[in-house]
Amino acid sequence: MVDLSQNYADVYNTQIGFGTKPCLILIDFAHAYFDPDCPLYAEVDDALMSALRIREAATQAEIPIVLTKMVLDSNGITAGRFFEKATPLKAFLPGAKTGEFADGLVPRENEIILPKQYPSAFFATSLASTLNFLGCDSVILTGLSTSGCVRASCVDSMSHGFRTIVVADACGDRHDDPHNANLFDMNAKYADVVSEKTTLDYLATLAV
Repeated sequence: MVDLSQNYADVYNTQIGFGTKPCLILIDFAHAYFDPDCPLYAEVDDALMSALRIREAATQAEIPIVLTKMVLDSNGITAGRFFEKATPLKAFLPGAKTGEFADGLVPRENEIILPKQYPSAFFATSLASTLNFLGCDSVILTGLSTSGCVRASCVDSMSHGFRTIVVADACGDRHDDPHNANLFDMNAKYADVVSEKTTLDYLATLAV
């Protein structure tokens, strides 16, 4: 009998490694995920703290940093079927505090703020063109949620030809099962899923 778990590991076990000129992307670290009164609340404080530590290292390494943000019109039409299907996206309607960046994440000068309306940071945005203009060959992904916007961005990053790194410690979800399952799947097919420490060690080599 075939051991399917071993078969999976044997087939999907390639590590591509970090690139030479990365960009750090912090995906949708919005107040909505940290507000207990919001339907999107996810208890992901540890993921944010990890992402902020990586952001500091990326700043020291002088690599591009992108902060994505859901930006919708007043009735959600710009998010189309996504808004129709995922009703908690009302948290990102104009004027809602839940749509603002999470406490502790204040955009800095030279950081790129990328508005988006759909799960992927690449879909219908200028991200790929911007990364190409900057000469980036790879992206380091952190953000929320692992099974949603992180995964969608991961697949599109790979599809656009960028080496893709997902930092497990700096991603979060509302439940461990989709979080772990999607990390497993991204690591198998689309990206290298690594730890915060591995990422910090790599960024330190760029800051020398």
